[in-house]
Parts: sequence; C-alpha cells; structure tokens
Amino acid sequence: MQLLDTLHRWTGGLIGLVLALMGLSGTILLHETSWIALPHSGDALRGDLPTVVAATERLMATPGAQGIIYADERFGLHQLRLGKEAGAYASQSGEIVTRWASQWERPELWIFDFHHHLFAGDSGEWVIGIAGLCGLFFVISGVILWWRTRRTFSFRLWPKRMSRPAIVTHHRDLGIVAAPLLLLSVVTGTMMIFQPFAMAMIAPFGSPAAAARAMKPPKYASGPLAAQPDYAAMLTEARRRFPDAEFRILSLPRKAGDPIMLRMRQQAEWLPNGRSTLWFDAATGKLLGARDALAMPSGAQAFNKAFPIHAAKIGGLPWRLVMTISGLSLTMLGSFAVWTFWFRRPKPAKRVMKKAMLAA
Repeated sequence: MQLLDTLHRWTGGLIGLVLALMGLSGTILLHETSWIALPHSGDALRGDLPTVVAATERLMATPGAQGIIYADERFGLHQLRLGKEAGAYASQSGEIVTRWASQWERPELWIFDFHHHLFAGDSGEWVIGIAGLCGLFFVISGVILWWRTRRTFSFRLWPKRMSRPAIVTHHRDLGIVAAPLLLLSVVTGTMMIFQPFAMAMIAPFGSPAAAARAMKPPKYASGPLAAQPDYAAMLTEARRRFPDAEFRILSLPRKAGDPIMLRMRQQAEWLPNGRSTLWFDAATGKLLGARDALAMPSGAQAFNKAFPIHAAKIGGLPWRLVMTISGLSLTMLGSFAVWTFWFRRPKPAKRVMKKAMLAA
C-alpha cells in the first residue's frame, strides 16, 4: 500500500498540471456555443435541401474554400474552411459573418487545439494520451487508497484551510465523490487518442477487428476536382440516400485522386457530426460509395459514442452540467496535487540532538 501511495503522489505531482489544464479547457469547450457571441449564432437550424444547397454553392465559391462544417441545432452558423488555420463563420443563407487568418483570432479554435494537441500537433496528442492513462491510474489508485480512510470521510467543495493536511484531506474526499465521472471522462478521452486502448474498451460490445475495419476510410479513385463541382446534385443524392439525416461536413479532396467527402448525421446517431458518409467523384460528382453509420458493427457504434459522451454532445444541458462538474473536479484535483507535491511538501523530521558529553 505504501508503494501505491508513493506512485499515486508522484503521478499527481508530475502529470497533475496537464490533467488540470485538460479539465479546465474541456469545461470551457463544453459551453462554447453559449459564449461565441456572433450575429446569427443563435439562429434556428434550417436544414431543408434548397437552403443548404444555396448556402453551399455560395460559400464554396469563396476563393480558397476547402470545406464546410454545417450549422446544427446548438450553433446557427456554418464554419467555412479556407486554409490550414484560416476560416470564416457564415449565416445559413451563406453570408459571411466574420473571418480569421489564424486560429489565434478565435478563442474557441485555439482552446480546442490546446485541449486536443497542446499546440504541438501529433506530439502533443501523445502527451495527452499518456496523461489520460496516468489519469486512469490516478483515479483507480485513489479509490483504493481512500478505502483505508473511509471512516473519516467529510465532503467539502473547498479545503477547510490552505494547509497541506487540509488540502490532502479535501483531495481524497472530493476524489472519491468525483471518481465515477472522472473515470468516464478519462476513458472516453483516451479512447479518441490511442486506438489500442479504444479497441480494448469496445471489446465487450463486439469484435475490435471488425470495428477497426468498418471505421477505416475506403479508397476510391477520383478524377481531378472540377472547376465548379455540382454541389446541388451531390447534396440531393445524399438526401435521397439518407432522408432524415442532417448535413454535417463537406470536404474537398486533400490531394489529387481523392474524392469529395460528405458526412451526415442520422437522427439515431450520437456523434454530432455523424459517421454516415458519402464519397463523390471530384470531377463528375458521381456517387462512388456510401457508409451507413447505423449499419456498422456494434463495436464501431460503441466507439462512435465515446466523443459525444466525453464532450456532452448528448443529454442537453443536464449532461453538460454533469460533465462540467467532472471537468472542474479534475482541474481542482490536478492543481492541488501539484501544489502540495512541489510547494507544500512535509518538512523532514528534525533529528534528535544527542548530548555531546556527560557531566563530569
């Protein structure tokens, strides 16, 4: 038990700050559509085909346009992709509301980049994944260590005093209360980074191998991108294929020979951007293939539920508040763990002084 206690403290001391920052940035992102104060951001969703086609044709005619993330029920603006970091928000009629040349001009974008990549691309993603695994150990070991002190449990939202003993007691008792939510947050977050971990988590729901094959993007041979792609025909075919689905993401080819991709979300899908996908020939607009997310293996469908649970994209305001509690708890536990480990460490016991000589 002493070894576990030592490992728990060192885990908190070394990785606690990363976990705290993940909790804080994640909590902010949970409510991003509420604080992005832009004209038309609160507009009701207009998902009828003529409106979407007109907006798509207008926006994709913008120089440098590479794709669109369509408006949804919580956020009434389309997001136009114009380059690596450049983009714009537009109303559902296709009118540009605001533009940016860098993610640093939009707080929701750089906070998202920090939360997912630590501003370091794939390398930062690996750091977050490792922090997630450490967080998993942190939660499990914390529950084990709490059990021996369970008789002294006393829940407080804030430490009684800012002394080390009071903070450690608060950390222990807050941790056991928040443990189920923290476990859910850490597991679902780590699933999105480390595929082997994700496959292990979905194994009870179905074959991981079948899920991996189903989620692997197919390869289609496409002609060169047309000067004026027939978006109306593509969107019409997509609506015919998935009549009750929302248009979610339109992406132009990243390199020559790739098709145009369109993602949709059927009503039964939890994932906000859906996994029902269609691929069109970039030259002719002909449908090359389609994937029905609801027909995917059960393991793949279980994996697709990880992100909406983690980011509170389901359950409305009640679940957002639940995950807010999880995020703030992680922020508090991680920051206090670092504070007590590095700045409030117990002082070494004083040695008992021996008498130098005996009285003659």
